[in-house]
Amino acid sequence: MGVRADTTPAAKPGAFDRLLGVFTEVHPGEGARAVTMLVTIFVILVSYYILKTVREPLILTTDVPDWLKALGIAGPAEVKTYAAAGQALVLMAFVPAYSAFASRVDRMKLAYGVTAFFVANIVLFALAVHAGVDHIGVFYYVWVGLFSLSIVAQFWSYANDIYTKDAGSRLFPIIAVGMTAGSPVGAWIAERMFHAHLSPHLMLYLAAALLASTAALYFVVNRTGATARQAAAAKAAIGGKGAFSLVFESPYIRLIVGLFILLNIVNTVGEYILSHMVVTHAAQAAAADPSFDKNAYIGAFYGSYFLWVNLAAVVLQMLVAPRLVKRFGLAGVLFALPFIALGAYGFVALGATIAIVRWAKTAENATDYSVMNTARQLLWLPTSREEKYKAKQAVDSFFVRLGDLAAAFVVFAGTSWLALEARGFAAVNVVFVLLWLALAFVVLRENRRLSAAKADE
Repeated sequence: MGVRADTTPAAKPGAFDRLLGVFTEVHPGEGARAVTMLVTIFVILVSYYILKTVREPLILTTDVPDWLKALGIAGPAEVKTYAAAGQALVLMAFVPAYSAFASRVDRMKLAYGVTAFFVANIVLFALAVHAGVDHIGVFYYVWVGLFSLSIVAQFWSYANDIYTKDAGSRLFPIIAVGMTAGSPVGAWIAERMFHAHLSPHLMLYLAAALLASTAALYFVVNRTGATARQAAAAKAAIGGKGAFSLVFESPYIRLIVGLFILLNIVNTVGEYILSHMVVTHAAQAAAADPSFDKNAYIGAFYGSYFLWVNLAAVVLQMLVAPRLVKRFGLAGVLFALPFIALGAYGFVALGATIAIVRWAKTAENATDYSVMNTARQLLWLPTSREEKYKAKQAVDSFFVRLGDLAAAFVVFAGTSWLALEARGFAAVNVVFVLLWLALAFVVLRENRRLSAAKADE
């Protein structure tokens, strides 16, 4: 079970309690820790979006080796999609290593250790990019996928551990504002740096410094609002079974796995549609004007795209997600994204220009990064402490990437066998969304059963 983080209510709410109380119900004494958590995930996301924006020109301007062309992989957009599938193979090694480390240390050493590991990785990639290592874009793309899922899963595992189900339901939508706000800020910083023609390796050093600073924030969170019991729990080793064992033993977690795989298939196929159209547009512009800088165009396009996605996500996170949770509970945030995706891809299937695809993906991703992200975290509140750390890491990283493997197959079959264009791929996504909706109903029913059982303990 997660460690209870509720404190004895103070006579009067503090400044942070009153500030957050504008958006959700906040009990006296909860505000300071929640704000520090919000800042922590904000900094993580700023760092990630710098890394994410750098990866796009690195992967999309990678020369396709002849042996890949022989397999039918003709362009960088296809390489990007298949490289995402390679992340699942890397995670097969990472998840057991993470689980073994988590079994031996307390939650603070786990947070510090994972942060230090990824900071060192970023510095090594910066050196490799600066040295012009061959095909570094492919390796970097695979790593960013590992980083993005693992570092965020680590944060939310920690959050699920220090908050009760009641507190998490009230505070997670607000803490997640830091996640959605950090995304556009990071994208904006990256876009400005690309426009200034700053070297990518210098951007990576900045991202590493930001990520390193989160260790201090975890320290503050651990000391803010903690009772003697919570301080003792923070020093206890997590222990227990391995990550994959925990996943396969729980019917509820297996349902979450299926849900996230379908979600990721839809999102990854949608990203392929957009990437292919961006590369095609850049190639046409370069053919018409030899001075056209494809690298700068792609970097600026994605910087702007990520910015608008995440500005919309901030608005949804602040104004919509808390109200959906308060009014409809988990169901309100669990069903929002599949219905948005159903409308988006249905619209694209009727006629896809690059503008239509961009704004359809903007609507889908904005909802994913805000409302659906809240649902992802709420799903884990009725689980055990071991499951919150280990099984969540496995699900949010390895099993989510299985969706990329499936999406890679869909893209391969669509391009190599069926000669699908954007409209055809959008129609395929509509089918997957319908399956996603059906599974979401089953997940919600099981979540309610587990929550009721935990309340009776």
